[in-house]
Amino acid sequence: MPTLAADDALADCLRSLESQTFDRFDVVVVDNSGAGRARTGGERARILVNERNVGFGTAINQAIRASEAPYIAVLNDDATAHPEWLAALVKAAEARPKAGMFASQVRLAGTDVLDSAGMLIARDGSSKQRGHGDAPAKFTQNSETLFPTGSAALYRRKMLDEIGLFDERFFLYCEDTDLGLRARWAGWEGEYVAGAVVDHAYSKSAGRASALKAYYVERNRLYTVIKNFPFSMLAWVKFYAFARYYWHLLFMITRTGKAAEFRDSGHPSWLLPFLVLRAHVSAMVRLPYLLRERRRIFKTRRISSKEFRDLLAAQSISVRKVAEL
Repeated sequence: MPTLAADDALADCLRSLESQTFDRFDVVVVDNSGAGRARTGGERARILVNERNVGFGTAINQAIRASEAPYIAVLNDDATAHPEWLAALVKAAEARPKAGMFASQVRLAGTDVLDSAGMLIARDGSSKQRGHGDAPAKFTQNSETLFPTGSAALYRRKMLDEIGLFDERFFLYCEDTDLGLRARWAGWEGEYVAGAVVDHAYSKSAGRASALKAYYVERNRLYTVIKNFPFSMLAWVKFYAFARYYWHLLFMITRTGKAAEFRDSGHPSWLLPFLVLRAHVSAMVRLPYLLRERRRIFKTRRISSKEFRDLLAAQSISVRKVAEL
């Protein structure tokens, strides 16, 4: 559990873990505040303190390396877990050994709608929460999912030992997408666990429409596709990305969608294309690293490019919907 603010939300999160019906677990809190704000995690928790904010993926990796557990549960510090959360995830993992990652039923805190029931992906590499804004009643059964959101997930250590941990160069956002796609290339499956319920204060730390989030989401989308998309899909990424940019522009004009939310948060309209340009420059700078990682992934893959494309097609979302949500 990484934390930046280490505030009352973290305390609520830790209290929710104390109420779990499944009791065989340890808690590792990684303090990314740079100021030692996480003073106590209760009797069960260990606290790892960083001198600066090292990012989400690095913090999670530190906690994984500090544990020997066969399963790794990742939980945002602004989420609270229902009592059966861990029990449901572990039960699903024990019943399905070919699955290496398990998604929770993540509800938007203070509402009666979902944040996510697993994740979807668009043809430009953008990932979005499956079921976002829907009623939980639509997702009451366990089902296949492409991969889980890192806000509340369970990962099998055997899978992580095989494919590697979160990519620390992402820093923030989309690490779960990259990890999930790498797992899929390696032949691991993903499952949505309906009984594993958490309430999540969505984007509490970075903000729902912040410049920080806009930059890292776009940059890490590029990182993800360069590393993971087969050539047959890479050829179309720019086309679908420009289509998404068109919908962002249209929605900004009509004052709907994520771009309008970004502008209404006080940001000038020119900032968004500037951040997109900056993201592309960063991807070009990181290209040698990304290509090395791509070669490593494809060298050890266990499924064909067609099987990978079919997996993504079965759990896809349109670029228009990405711009709208």
